[in-house]
Amino acid sequence: MNVIAFNGSPRKKNWNTVSLLESALKGAAAEGAETELVNLYDLTFSGCISCFACKKISRKQDGVCALSDELSPVLERVRNADALIVGTPVYYSAESAATRALLERLLFPYNNYSKDMKSQFPRVINTALIYTMNLSLEDAQNYGYNHHFELTRLMLARHFGPCELLVSGDTLQYSDYSKYESEKFDAQAKIKRREEVFPKECDEAFELGRRLVASAGL
Repeated sequence: MNVIAFNGSPRKKNWNTVSLLESALKGAAAEGAETELVNLYDLTFSGCISCFACKKISRKQDGVCALSDELSPVLERVRNADALIVGTPVYYSAESAATRALLERLLFPYNNYSKDMKSQFPRVINTALIYTMNLSLEDAQNYGYNHHFELTRLMLARHFGPCELLVSGDTLQYSDYSKYESEKFDAQAKIKRREEVFPKECDEAFELGRRLVASAGL
């Protein structure tokens, strides 16, 4: 069993998104899976360039993006993965730029333009989507963020298989709020939440990782 997780945050150590992803991978490993964490901001790559090579009737293989860059070998490994986890911070109500570029390259080649719209991915695998954001869960609901999260979840589910969603809100942005513009935030409340609530969310991520593997039945 092979589980690949994508970290769509430029922060790679001890911060919100990567901490939840690492917890999820620990859960997957506890069920016997081999795991891989891909830090997207370590790679040089672009999103879809609308070349439509993946839609040509003369294509040699289904589900392959024609672009060649540092993401290409990662996408090739996805073809043999048994589960996928995509984690991203929320920047201006959506995924980070690197995560959005990944999703375009990851999903579009498997998007079949035939009438049945059946995914070109060769089998069904479990997936998960993890969002972290400074906004509270209540404000995210009021501002319509959840609708976007659900659309992205549905796209992963349609192309690969069942997709779980985990959202962590009201996250800690700064290690020292006194050094940055932060009047609108209660720094002490943020720190308290990080100490008391975030560990529970990491536990949720751990269990998510376990479920991805356990329910796969491999």
